[in-house]
Amino acid sequence: MPGAAVRPVVGQPVSRVDGRLKVTGGATYAAEFDPGPDMVYGVIVGSTIANGRIAAIDTAAAEAAPGVVAVLTHQNAPRLPYQRHQQLPVDPAVGERLHNLQDDRVRFQGQTVALAVARTFEQATFAASLVEVTYDEEPAVTTFTAAARHAVPPDPVWAQTMFGFREEVGRGNVDAAMREASVRTDAEYVIPRENHNPIEIPATIASWQGDQLILWDKSQWVDNVRDEMASVFDIPAENIRVISRFVGGAFGSALRAWPHVALAAMAARVVDLPVKLVLTRRQMFNLIGYRPHTVQRVALGADGNGRLMAIRHEGMAETSTYEQYAENLLNPTRYLYSCPNVVTRYRFAPMNVQTPTAMRAPGEVSGIYALECAMDELAVALDMDPIELRMRNEPDRDEDRDLPFSSRSLRECYRVAAERFGWDRRDPSPASMRDAQGNLVGYGCATGTYPTLYSPASARAVLHPDGTAVVSSASSDMGPGTYTSMTQVAADALGLPIDRVRFELGDTSLPKATVHGGSMTMASIGTAVQMACVQAKRQAFEQARVSDPEAELGGVMRTLSEPVEAIAQNTAAQQQANYSMHSFGAVIAEVRVDPDLGLVRVPRIVGAYGIGRVVNPKTAHSQCIGGMVMGLGMALLEQTIIDSRNARPANSSLADYLVPVNADIHELDATFVQEVDPHVNPLGVKGAGELATIGVAPAIVNAVYHATGVRVRELPVTPEKLLAAPRSAAARG
Repeated sequence: MPGAAVRPVVGQPVSRVDGRLKVTGGATYAAEFDPGPDMVYGVIVGSTIANGRIAAIDTAAAEAAPGVVAVLTHQNAPRLPYQRHQQLPVDPAVGERLHNLQDDRVRFQGQTVALAVARTFEQATFAASLVEVTYDEEPAVTTFTAAARHAVPPDPVWAQTMFGFREEVGRGNVDAAMREASVRTDAEYVIPRENHNPIEIPATIASWQGDQLILWDKSQWVDNVRDEMASVFDIPAENIRVISRFVGGAFGSALRAWPHVALAAMAARVVDLPVKLVLTRRQMFNLIGYRPHTVQRVALGADGNGRLMAIRHEGMAETSTYEQYAENLLNPTRYLYSCPNVVTRYRFAPMNVQTPTAMRAPGEVSGIYALECAMDELAVALDMDPIELRMRNEPDRDEDRDLPFSSRSLRECYRVAAERFGWDRRDPSPASMRDAQGNLVGYGCATGTYPTLYSPASARAVLHPDGTAVVSSASSDMGPGTYTSMTQVAADALGLPIDRVRFELGDTSLPKATVHGGSMTMASIGTAVQMACVQAKRQAFEQARVSDPEAELGGVMRTLSEPVEAIAQNTAAQQQANYSMHSFGAVIAEVRVDPDLGLVRVPRIVGAYGIGRVVNPKTAHSQCIGGMVMGLGMALLEQTIIDSRNARPANSSLADYLVPVNADIHELDATFVQEVDPHVNPLGVKGAGELATIGVAPAIVNAVYHATGVRVRELPVTPEKLLAAPRSAAARG
């Protein structure tokens, strides 16, 4: 049954297959599902202290309010088993998650102390405002400075996890090498807390049908939500179904099952009605994790030719008092540049706050910020071009693990980025370049890198007699284009036109998937999709007794009367023991700084990335420019202001917490270098989601130094910091 060859679509800039649904309002998000007319609404009452106990709680007025169905507190909420459940990489390996309304203990400001449930959202909101709580307040650690005085090393348990965190890791003799170095730099770099603010706020609808629980939830990992609820209520996981077909941005905020998910399920069981619980934007700052405040010290030593002789990188990050949240803050320092003497040291600063969580490129984006700013300072001390300094310290292999890189295209990334940007027009002297309006002009660069991750995942392929296929996995799509890229992989594996293939995701009734994060979705789930499709196609040919491998699958299927189904789990493990696997990127930014007002504008960012095989250049480009926008926000705008009295986020609204808007964004140029890596996974992909943010903030900060001669080491770079610093005569004009 020969047929016209189907053009491969992997590698093509295919438009989003779910695009029409999104722009017409057909995509249904968590809070938009309708389980029936009897659904009620829950509203959380948060604590107003950072540490202590509830002395008394009066719910009489709330219970008497119109439409109120129930008011739950620690005094009347059902006792839940809360069996042990810690699923890496989203749950901290050390500590215990919050147990909703199970005792009178308050651990941070904003913690749930009551839940009002009513017929309408407005009625529930009013009832919540009537709950009166008095506290026995206890001393609390509410500032990072105070927490740093009692910093602790990672618990030994961390060393046994996939992250392998240890108190101190190193090679060589850093102290001796520092003494011998011709040029040395030593500085501290500070990143404030950054809070998640995606378009879609966290939401859960919970409905019990007998002993079966259905959750419509905003989630990046429906299987983990199911397992967490199974442990909270001590019921079989197969009794729980979690649905999350579309996610309106998450970037790590929806990796864990945060307390509101269990609260919605608890309330639904108590009132025997479906319950919708949607957090407010302000509650997100208290009840959802965030990028933790970090303080890092980076000391570099080099010889006169710019060869690194020693690196000391120490980091301290905030965490909660009840869990240790750790990030890969220091890992890139150990392999990014060639250096015989390296030591890294990690510390936690416990505070009376909610536990931090992953936020796009967790750890790497923060650690690279400090390292790349330090490299820029070293280049200045050496009077050397910053790109040249990085190229002189390119390693031949991963010197931390003593392994070859599976592929490493950083040199090519810098070559391409520098050419596209016009780096050769850069005058190396700070504050030496101006535009026609008199603004100071600066160019800055930075390296990006992120590990290539891979995790077990499953997929199903069902081939129908009409020549169509439905492929599925319980993955998520928070925006990168999972629906589209998986459809492309499936179409090519089956040899079908893309419009004959449909991909389904976001439901625990589908084959089990891994977390939608860590830039591992395509590597892990895409591989399973490819395997399931290849297996289903083989079965179809066998059942139709077709021996010609070039036969067209649609024609083969039309000879069969029943669908053909295959389920596969990826089994081709990465060669992690044999290779060091990472993606790399080079970022170059231009800034314009008003010398009188200190206002910073970013007219251009150029990024060149080595991410292996690019399944869809269109969605990958979108990922990269989105990452650039987030990096710009990190550099110039984002910071959560913490009230030192009770650790309350003081700017917990989009009126006060600044994020980039269209007026802040100008030319974003993202491109991909050709890179073939046969070792990472069967698809040869590395992932771009995290990498695209890494390196942007330091490139901008380094460009600000080049423009003004002012070195800002605490993010974000604000006009106040620039104007308060001593400026050169050139910068003053």
